[in-house]
Amino acid sequence: MKKILLIGTGGTIASELTASGLAPELTTRQLVALVSALTEICEIDCVELLNMDSTNMQPRHWLQIAQCIRQNYDGYDGFVLTHGTDTMAYTAAALSYLIQACPKPIILTGAQRPIGSDTTDSKENLADAFRCAASDLPGVSIVFNHQVILGTRARKTHTKSFQAFASINYPKLGILRDGVLLRYIRQEHGAAPVFYDRLDPRVALLKLIPGVDREQADFLLERNDALIIESFGVGGLPESGGFFDCIHHWQNAGKLIVLTTQVANEGSDLGVYHVGHRLKNDLQVMEAYDMTTEAVTAKLMWILGQTRDPAQAQRLFYIPVAQDILWPTQS
Repeated sequence: MKKILLIGTGGTIASELTASGLAPELTTRQLVALVSALTEICEIDCVELLNMDSTNMQPRHWLQIAQCIRQNYDGYDGFVLTHGTDTMAYTAAALSYLIQACPKPIILTGAQRPIGSDTTDSKENLADAFRCAASDLPGVSIVFNHQVILGTRARKTHTKSFQAFASINYPKLGILRDGVLLRYIRQEHGAAPVFYDRLDPRVALLKLIPGVDREQADFLLERNDALIIESFGVGGLPESGGFFDCIHHWQNAGKLIVLTTQVANEGSDLGVYHVGHRLKNDLQVMEAYDMTTEAVTAKLMWILGQTRDPAQAQRLFYIPVAQDILWPTQS
């Protein structure tokens, strides 16, 4: 029987109703005790690492989680991480960069309703997560509502429904049907994981709206080492408002700037329209292509934790990690 480590961080799955709303209260051992099917799947040990609403999750907590897995890696066949849904996609992406080429399963799950609720999704999600952790499912993934989603491709798309997450620009890894994992894709992996222990959290995000000018970008770039700009459609910047001069100035100052799109599916393509052509060909702005904003954020934090050289950073950005980016390798 496989031996799995359950790592608790809080979230709705472990929450109970308090005077000020739902708050994480239950331990991982209490969660296991409430799902009798788990003892038939695998042997389980529990660790209480964090106890928080995932809105409070920070990059330093991602490093704690990765360190916990690293310290316990040799003693277990897989890992299940209970986590709040609101930032789960960010954590899954971050762990994909902090623990690369992992041959063992690292499964994130949670719930839209607390485990004590009459109509909870907690028990099924938790059982499915342990089924996947005890299977040959290498690397980081989210298991939720009977779906298995690659860690670098997940996004929360529903705030209340059980179908909380979608796989963006990449197929689901598999589904669970009647407690059986039907795997569509098996992730590539190495003989052993490669662990990293440095992140630079000074990464900012600017979502374009009609009428915005460069002042917001200048403000964010003065205070951060990288800026992600969520543009419209396939990508571009307004020709008024000084954006092109802004990009040129901050690139010369060594800052990283990535253009992506606000549209969830099909990705960016800066070469299509005039408003993006100059960015791609003259300024050579980094482009996210089919990456999620969650993955771009975590990857930039990881890259800046490894190097401050812009050319090296750009090279690392376009090297696929856990299938996070496909377009440059296909073109």
